[in-house]
Amino acid sequence: MQSLLQRQTATDIAKGVGISLVLFSLAVMMPLIGFFFSLLMPLPILFYRIKLGRKAGLLIAGCALAIMAIIAGSMGLDILFFGELLLLGFCLSELFERHLTVEKTIGYSCAVVLGAALTALFLYSLTVPENIIELVSAYVAKNLELSLKLYEGMGVSESTITTISNSLDKLHYVLVRMLPSLATISLIFIAWSNLLLSRPLLASRSLPQPQFGNLKQWRAPENLIWLLIGCGGGLIGLPSGSIPWLVSINGLLILMIIYFFQGIAIVAFFLESKNAPRTIRVLIYSLIGLQQLFLLLVIAMGIFDLWVDFRKLMKKNDRNPEDRQ
Repeated sequence: MQSLLQRQTATDIAKGVGISLVLFSLAVMMPLIGFFFSLLMPLPILFYRIKLGRKAGLLIAGCALAIMAIIAGSMGLDILFFGELLLLGFCLSELFERHLTVEKTIGYSCAVVLGAALTALFLYSLTVPENIIELVSAYVAKNLELSLKLYEGMGVSESTITTISNSLDKLHYVLVRMLPSLATISLIFIAWSNLLLSRPLLASRSLPQPQFGNLKQWRAPENLIWLLIGCGGGLIGLPSGSIPWLVSINGLLILMIIYFFQGIAIVAFFLESKNAPRTIRVLIYSLIGLQQLFLLLVIAMGIFDLWVDFRKLMKKNDRNPEDRQ
């Protein structure tokens, strides 16, 4: 019996490593849609960590990362990115078992991953002539050039290619300075996506899953609005390009993703309350993902929900004080 259990565990570990490597390969080999495969990389680590335990989860993540580094031929910044995703899956699964709120689960996981990434980036910079800023700047420049070549290979018009090429320096300048918020936003979005995907997956295998309640009723902490106002004021009142101004704009972008989630919760709440058909839901979510106007509208809904209370949750909580827990 014990031997059978050990074989099953070994098989699950191999599956976890294999799935991670397949997602890695698809993310690397398919540049256009590869990002969507990379979004899923925390999921197998999260799932098998819950199923098999901490040691097995660490073993799967470690083996997968080592093989990725061997395939890539080095432990460069790209491997650091994939390592962050594996660590994110492990952190989420660890915090699932501590029964924290959804915002703490995502917030703590992202904080650990960002801290680990900065530490790894610092240690990596000690092995090369460049410092951290030079490394990041060179990495951004390299990816911009690769993106331009990709557009050329896709048959994009020469005038468009010329316009993009002439704007590379400006894009590079902006991206390097916005990188802290862009990295944080990406990490929060990936954590949120995997959290949502993991719940039905764990439930289908009768594994423990976090009890976050009805996420369609989720609200951002009310005090965040003051931080939003402060960042907005700094963006307007501080000298453009100064360090305080950069802190303000990076903070503002991070807050936008938080209020986007609140706005999406509002949209999901109303679609469910109206029993909207699946086709309508797909259409609405597609518009939000593809059209900037709808995206901004969702963010605005999340912000103004503090005063408008679109879902009437505050009135409900006034009638039922226990719902505040």
